[in-house]
Amino acid sequence: MSENRVPIYLDNNATTRTDPSVVQAILPFFTEQFGNASSTHAFGSEVAAALRQARRSLRGLLGNACDHEIVFTSGGTEANNAAVLSALATQEDRDEIVTTSVEHSAVLALTEQLATKGVKTHIVPVDSRGRLDIEAFRCALGPRTAIASVMWANNETGTMFPVEFLAGLTREAGALFHTDAVQAIGKVRVNLKDSAIDMLSLSAHKLHGPKGIGALYLCKGTKFRPLICGGSQERGRRGGTENIPGIVGLGKAAELAAERLEPERLRIGALRDRLEQGILHNGECVSLGDISNRLANTANIAFDHLEGEAIAHHLNRAGIAVSLGSACNSGSMQPSHVLRAMQVPAWRMRGAVRFSLSRETSLAEVDEVVCAVSDIVARLRATSCVTVGELTS
Repeated sequence: MSENRVPIYLDNNATTRTDPSVVQAILPFFTEQFGNASSTHAFGSEVAAALRQARRSLRGLLGNACDHEIVFTSGGTEANNAAVLSALATQEDRDEIVTTSVEHSAVLALTEQLATKGVKTHIVPVDSRGRLDIEAFRCALGPRTAIASVMWANNETGTMFPVEFLAGLTREAGALFHTDAVQAIGKVRVNLKDSAIDMLSLSAHKLHGPKGIGALYLCKGTKFRPLICGGSQERGRRGGTENIPGIVGLGKAAELAAERLEPERLRIGALRDRLEQGILHNGECVSLGDISNRLANTANIAFDHLEGEAIAHHLNRAGIAVSLGSACNSGSMQPSHVLRAMQVPAWRMRGAVRFSLSRETSLAEVDEVVCAVSDIVARLRATSCVTVGELTS
């Protein structure tokens, strides 16, 4: 890569760049405003005020009614774990979980661990476009269901699930409903005020906030058992001194996301479509997932009979960052559990590359990526043809 070339980042489903305004909001809480929010003196009271403001800002993004419905956590993984474990602990005579085959590992790894302890989990399948089998979900709910946990949007394909409808079905069955909304918050409009969703997880670093901070929305009246016990922080629902710089950063990121959500969603969607159409124009590649109902920023494109790892490697050398799928699995040679659940053929699955845009992505960057991908794929296919020809001659 040329030293003068500006890198292009299209791996925003893995993490986003912290917005400069968020950084500026955070910095004073490492220096001047360093007090403990639980302290009664001035140093503590000004920090406690900042914590309350951050909670209000997050409320604005979620559309929920009460401050005490938000519990700050270390991120989405902790929030997911807290939701599932609390439901199992507080729902009398209910000890089963309903979830999907394409959930993030923060949910699936936990359910696998719980299965070794005798907790029964019903895994609801998806179709070839990653859409949930609604009838199978309905049938999985029963008198012993403690919680149904379904992601709002898939991190690999961007496919969105009808979580409001699923929450209603779950409530009718007498169980709690949780959604891992880590990929959705800041990208889709959310209004939890009159929702049947009992719990929702989010993470700041997916919406241009800092890493190491997230939140669990906990609907008023929902029984809850803390995952982390300690002091009285977060109304006794999450012990430990609050990560004030992180919380302030999450609050500022939520404020910015709420202001920009709709215009940016439309702009990013148009850029994603331009990127996708430009790449698909080359042929021998397809978009994976539900292309009619997905996040505006996400395109998962499978290049038939090529290795996605090779494409991503060449793009990286050209200064373009993409992903092979979920960032949590990118270091593993195991095929994506999401694409396997969608029954994508192996010869197509191996060539899957995820492109995820953000509000910082420009038109010029998209056009440069289209050219780079077209060139790289053409060279890889030419090399593949030469190799096959040599082997058969």
